[in-house]
Amino acid sequence: MTFQELLKSNEWLSVKLTMEKLFPDQNDLMDDYEKVFHELKTMRSVKSNVTINVQWVHDDFDDIDYVDVSGYYTDPADRNDEYSNSLGIEFTPWEEWLTMPIDEKSLKEFSQLELITHCLYEITFVGFDQEEIQEELDKLNEIADDYSNSSPEDKVNRTYSLDDIRNMFNDDDENEDTADEEG
Repeated sequence: MTFQELLKSNEWLSVKLTMEKLFPDQNDLMDDYEKVFHELKTMRSVKSNVTINVQWVHDDFDDIDYVDVSGYYTDPADRNDEYSNSLGIEFTPWEEWLTMPIDEKSLKEFSQLELITHCLYEITFVGFDQEEIQEELDKLNEIADDYSNSSPEDKVNRTYSLDDIRNMFNDDDENEDTADEEG
């Protein structure tokens, strides 16, 4: 079953109720989600070689479970390394999302409405229109290109270790705690 088939076999009201249940913090954005839902239902599709995978994941760092939406190459010949088994698809054009099949295990683990809801959340994670999403992708590509074209010395100066980042966040948390105690 493709994402497009899921969309066409369900109505917005049912999706909305599921979204309100799964993502109550998104209630203010329901009109935006509805617009995207209807746009997707009438949009022309483009062939994709990626399958949508929706699964529960445990984050050991934060010790929480969450639903992850990602993709993998449908044709095993396209999987050229260990990283091609889990693809971030939030920047993928919506026309391609439509023809992506849903992973069989995902179809068994989640209802159609849950799958649509999680995919809608993922597809709009960066924005509610494709131009906005493309602008964000262009910015990221520009940053990546800038970094790639930097000198080795500049790369070292612009790179932080995980411990450095953790320390930065811990310092911020301590500063907030101190400010709270003083205020």
